[in-house]
Amino acid sequence: MSEVRRVTLFVRGRVQGVGFRWWTRARALELGLVGHARNMVDGRVEVLAQGPADAVARLEELLREDPSTTRRPGHVESVVAQPGPLREDLASFVER
Repeated sequence: MSEVRRVTLFVRGRVQGVGFRWWTRARALELGLVGHARNMVDGRVEVLAQGPADAVARLEELLREDPSTTRRPGHVESVVAQPGPLREDLASFVER
């Protein structure tokens, strides 16, 4: 069984108002992750993802991929990853 990991990804680019959070949620659920994707006031999207380490790594790959092979909406300029402690209060992956 894979190690469980949590990471917060800060995604910069044209990622608000284009379906990016919806797309992220769909990929996260396919990968069996819990967490959220939410718009930030500075134009970035915060993606908190927790689950098997390989699935978290795959979501990060999909967010960074250029060009996208999965029809990711918008345009990602950069992704900053910040690891964090596991959270017990996460039950699904939601858009906020």
